[in-house]
Amino acid sequence: MLRLDKLVKTYKTGDQALKAVELEVPEGQVLALIGPSGAGKSTLIRCINRLVEPTSGKVQLGDVELTTLSSSGLRRERRRIGMIFQEYALVERLTVMENVLSGRLGYVGFWRSFLRRFPQSDVDEAFRLLDRVGLAHMADKRADELSGGQRQRVGICRALIQNPALLLVDEPTASLDPKTSRQIMRLICELCKERGLAAIINIHDVALAQMFVQRVIGLRFGAVVYDGPPDGLTPDKLTEIYGEEDWEATIEAIGDDEDEEVAAQ
Repeated sequence: MLRLDKLVKTYKTGDQALKAVELEVPEGQVLALIGPSGAGKSTLIRCINRLVEPTSGKVQLGDVELTTLSSSGLRRERRRIGMIFQEYALVERLTVMENVLSGRLGYVGFWRSFLRRFPQSDVDEAFRLLDRVGLAHMADKRADELSGGQRQRVGICRALIQNPALLLVDEPTASLDPKTSRQIMRLICELCKERGLAAIINIHDVALAQMFVQRVIGLRFGAVVYDGPPDGLTPDKLTEIYGEEDWEATIEAIGDDEDEEVAAQ
């Protein structure tokens, strides 16, 4: 269980990115964060693992309050939080296997990680994950030889090999074509279901959110203005989140996309 209690982030400029956000994410739930640019979505994700330090409030993962941890305590707890980045954050000159195994750096000693001597159990798990995402045959390829979709799959494996309790996903489809975007979203949701893993996905594409996730959080100006099921995103709710638009036409297009998705499965 992840719990956010009155989470606030105010920058030195005085801009308030998050306004007393209250949120609970139970084990196994996949939710999407939607909202216009500047709504606070990326800040919220980064405050959870303290890549951005909250100004006030609490972040609690299970029995541990992350916001009060020392640097060493935070390093230990970050092993329980997998992160998937928009720009993949792979080391280009390393192989696919080496990039995946980098997710185990928090569990092995300095010299073993420096020399890339990982336990055989970690290597076996990396192969299992790569096979699950369809990349086992690319284990020895360099990361800079991969397509965008393949890089994102490597990033998913790197996050999952941590054996996390929570997955934070920041714009996983922003650089991908529509077909690959659906494949990546489907894969993330399937893997979370298989592992009983909670996930928060920051995403701009409302249609993708509605097709794949169980719950949607709408942010506007740093505040939660919607928390509910995907089918509750009525034109009025979308206007409240994003502003005026022809949302009836958008919802109709989303319905067509969902029909295509069902037919393709």
